[in-house]
Amino acid sequence: MRARIAFHRARRGEGWEAVEAPFDLVSSLHGSQPVLVDCLTLWLTNLILDERNIEEATESLLDALRQRSALTVLVGNEVGLGIVPENALARRFRDEAGLLHQKIAREARRVLFVAAGCALEMK
Repeated sequence: MRARIAFHRARRGEGWEAVEAPFDLVSSLHGSQPVLVDCLTLWLTNLILDERNIEEATESLLDALRQRSALTVLVGNEVGLGIVPENALARRFRDEAGLLHQKIAREARRVLFVAAGCALEMK
């Protein structure tokens, strides 16, 4: 993971600032600079494993996004296209990820599904 993170940081250039917000994503959204959040599903994983209130965290995130005027790009992994996991935790994660992405998509002006480097405009 360290190598992947270093690779992504190196290819972004000097104008990018990396902020790691494993739980408090909302604090990263203040200000007028464009923001790229990568990724919502990792944030959700952290919330689940730390037994945080996901509904409350999601509402706080949505409130912060509604207040932003700067460009905000949110990346999330689609985990619902495969089989339903046998493991209860994996099923919960899959369901929570689907709900999170639906709530974000409802509020977003534009939604893209990207697979194999090809973008499909959904909204």
